[in-house]
This record gives sequence, structure tokens and C-alpha cells, in this order.
Amino acid sequence: MIDVLASILQRVISIPAGIAAAASERVWLPRSVSTFAGDIDFAWDVVFWLSVFFFVLITLITVYFMFRYKRRTPDQEALPAPDHHLPIEIAWSVLPLGIVVVLFWQGFAQYVNMATPPQDTYEIQVSAMKWSWLFTYPNGAVTNELHVPIDTPIELVMTSSDVLHAFFVPEFRVKKDIVPGRYSNLWFEATEAGDYDLMCTEYCGKDHSAMLAKVTVHEPGGFEPWLKEESDYYNKGWSMEEIGEKLYNTRGCKTCHSVDGVNGTGPTFLGLYGIEHALVGGGTAVVDENYVRESILEPQATIVAGYDPVMPTYQGRLSEQDISALIAYLKSLGN
Repeated sequence: MIDVLASILQRVISIPAGIAAAASERVWLPRSVSTFAGDIDFAWDVVFWLSVFFFVLITLITVYFMFRYKRRTPDQEALPAPDHHLPIEIAWSVLPLGIVVVLFWQGFAQYVNMATPPQDTYEIQVSAMKWSWLFTYPNGAVTNELHVPIDTPIELVMTSSDVLHAFFVPEFRVKKDIVPGRYSNLWFEATEAGDYDLMCTEYCGKDHSAMLAKVTVHEPGGFEPWLKEESDYYNKGWSMEEIGEKLYNTRGCKTCHSVDGVNGTGPTFLGLYGIEHALVGGGTAVVDENYVRESILEPQATIVAGYDPVMPTYQGRLSEQDISALIAYLKSLGN
């Protein structure tokens, strides 16, 4: 019965919903580029046009009543009001209930679809931190931009290393909170190749608005070569300084540490290596290999004076080889 009511409702609003779908690309909704984005947009159109319909209807009735029952002379008495009108009372109870049931059914069915990934999903690990993203692929490649193949179900297994974050890609119509100390799952299937914006939609601190990334959807046959190329920095003939620069750009270092001399959330890397820093609580420390390694793996152990202890640990995310490459890059920036 509910499916029948939903079908009737869909036919009734087919014309305005079609108008809304065409306009949504230009006005109030971004492009729809995932398999369930169309159903979500349709549900949005239904609610929108129902709201428009009842707003206009109630406004017209109100205006009509204002003139129809206006008191025209000072001594005019009000007509006696009926005790009740059974057909109207039934109508305004049953019809809204039917609409609410249909809307609930449509929404719940879509929720179940979005919460139940297919069996053959391609799984990517996501780590959110202030204020960057890390994506780990099944072959061990790690990037700070999300890359996925087109027309393939993708499941993201997400966690946070510090505070509450939220994964949101408007064009895919997917959003999920990422809670510290637990895993959140989300899946989607992109239908158009291209680059799309990824953002955090939970206020997570000072640079929340800069916690942005790109989602690249590859054309058929384009994802596998990219993944192979991205998976191993150490067999490309790069120097350790070049690998360190790559890690600086992909592992979230540049979010807080500049290389142009401007201090941000953390000290600038330009000229950092070899200098002596004052520490919170007193004392000093020289920025050498051991200090850099400790700052990466145990960032709360020694805090530079004037900065907040907001850096997450990279324990288990960077190998000793990666740390050596970052140290080499840091040395190359002068002292």
C-alpha cells in the first residue's frame, strides 16, 4: 500500500519535480554524480513542492477568509459556528498522515540503502585529523586527496585521531560524522569522472574551514595505473629530500607548517632544523634528528613555547624510512 501511495505521489508531482530537477543543477543543489543522489534529490523535490503547495493554499485560504468573514458594520454579529464537520476533520487527519507515512517510507528506504554497502565494495581507510585527511588504499598507498574508480562501489572506513570531524561530498550526497575512538562507515558509487570538493562539516577548531580536499573520480582504466604509481616513492629514483617533500605535501604537514617563513598553527619549517627552541614549561631543545622523530611520534612530549598542543601522533602512519625522508627535507630548507 505504501509503495502504491508513493507511486501516486510521484506521478502527482512529476511536473514540478522535473522543473526542480532541472533547476537544481543551476540554483539550489550541486550536480548529482552518485548512484543514489537522484533518489535523494527526488525526496528533496517532493518536500519542497509540497511545502510550496501548502504555503500557497493556506495563504490563499487565509486571504479569502479575511474578506469573506470581515465584519462590515459595527453592529454585525458573528454567525454561529458549527460544532464540527466530520468529513473535513477526517480529511485533515488522514491526508497529512498519508503524506508523512509516504515521506517516511521513502526516506527510510534510502537510509537503509546508504547504510548497507554491497558485498563487492573497494575499501579505503580514512583518517581525519586537525586539519587534514589521510586516505590509505589496500596496497598501502597513502594520499591526502581521495582517488576512486568510476562506477565502482567504494566503502570508506573512517576514524579520527583527535576531535569530531565529518566527511561530506555534496555532489555524492554523502555525509557522515567521524568520531574519535570508533569507526564510521560510508559508501558511494560515483557515476561521472572529475574532481569534486570534500570538506569537513563539523567545527573542529581554528582551521576547520581549511580542512578541504579533492575527490578524483578516474575514468575506466585510469585508477589502477595511478594507484601503482602512487604506492611506492622509494623505487622511483627520487632523492630522500624529494620523497620528504612529497610526504610533507600528502601527509598533512603543510596544513600547520609552512615552508615560507610564516608561522601558522605550528612553527614554519623554513630554517627550523638546527635551531634552539624555548619549550612550554621552561627549558629549550635543539631541532635535530631525535627531536624531529619525537615530535612526529610523540608530539605532546615537548611543546614549543607559543603554540598549542594540537598536533596528532603519526605513530603507525609513518615508517622510519618516511621519517628519515622528512628529516632530509627539513635539512634542505636551511638552518
